[in-house]
Amino acid sequence: MESSQYKRVHVIVLDSVGIGEAPDAKDFNDLGADTLGNIAEKVNGLKMPNIGRLGLSNIKEIKGIKKAEIPLAFYTKMQEASRGKDTLTGHWEIMGLITSHPFKVFPNGFPELLVTRLEEASGRTVIGNVPASGTEIIERLGPEHMKTGSLIVYTSADSVLQIAAHEDIIPLNELYHICEQARELTRNEEFKVGRVIARPFAGTPGHFHRTGNRRDYALKPFDRTVMNELKDRNFDVIAIGKIYDIYDGEGITQSMRTTSNMEGMDQLVRVMDEDFIGLSFTNLVDFDAKFGHRRNPEGYAEALEQFDARIPEILDRMRTDDLLIITADHGNDPTHHGTDHTREYVPLLVYSKRFNKGKELPVRKTFADVGATIADNFGIRWNGAGDSFLPLLTTDS
Repeated sequence: MESSQYKRVHVIVLDSVGIGEAPDAKDFNDLGADTLGNIAEKVNGLKMPNIGRLGLSNIKEIKGIKKAEIPLAFYTKMQEASRGKDTLTGHWEIMGLITSHPFKVFPNGFPELLVTRLEEASGRTVIGNVPASGTEIIERLGPEHMKTGSLIVYTSADSVLQIAAHEDIIPLNELYHICEQARELTRNEEFKVGRVIARPFAGTPGHFHRTGNRRDYALKPFDRTVMNELKDRNFDVIAIGKIYDIYDGEGITQSMRTTSNMEGMDQLVRVMDEDFIGLSFTNLVDFDAKFGHRRNPEGYAEALEQFDARIPEILDRMRTDDLLIITADHGNDPTHHGTDHTREYVPLLVYSKRFNKGKELPVRKTFADVGATIADNFGIRWNGAGDSFLPLLTTDS
């Protein structure tokens, strides 16, 4: 194992926490999108003093969050280079892969041929097959599903095939197996879907609720990522949350699933108390799944403030040879039209106890700069996308 500047790098992805429309937002029908800014305006100011001290409002002033006179972190924003605004695309780019052709979406539901093949493979009929909110469709079709055992299949503005089933009607192991079958059916170019998602739920009609047993089945990244390079050189790559699913296990040495943002933070705290050399990589999905897609700015604001309250725990556990990177994978402005992700810049905050103070970094032209920086830190020759900003992180700034 080669020597490195920082022994541990901790990356936290705040799923969907964008910071203002990207230069190409018009191409995605997202002019005016600003996840953080519009939420802050809607709730008359966000209470996030800890991330404020790191420098969040120094990137772009956000109502309620003071600009730091002396920010603790290096700060800037990043523009997505890939032609997409979904979870896979954003995360893959963070680790060095730029996607030039977006995954297929199905605004009118899935083709009849695919539905027929899924019914044949699973031995169950399909109901739904429309773009829908997950909570809405289980309320609407849940009673029929419980009577017939049919699969509730739906999609969204993302490239996803979601299968909802009541845990008392279709046991989890069967639902997971059906989703694995669906994954195999949608790997080809004809039906190329980014993710298949198992969406188990429980409860009674009128009182259904999704459980924490969600599982994602993603396509494998189309090429090697920085994580593959780390693993091959015997560095630890610890995945927290849905990171394992997003990369289909590629380049990961240890993983732990979570059911909420706070459980994700609990797991990260535990990992930071361990001795390892390499990368911890955390995704906090509640911002996106529970509040962005459901267009709930008040709930989103509360989740942001809950995350902020946990930052001191993370900073307290930072060692002098640790580097912390906080960013996002796309936007999902809950004040915007529709229920889709939004094409936005994402924040970038980089902190180490070695820094005397932070300062502004140049705006990054691709999320892949994060992966390139991690590779650079661990002495890995990275020939993929991205430019390392490691040399800019001067400890005497």
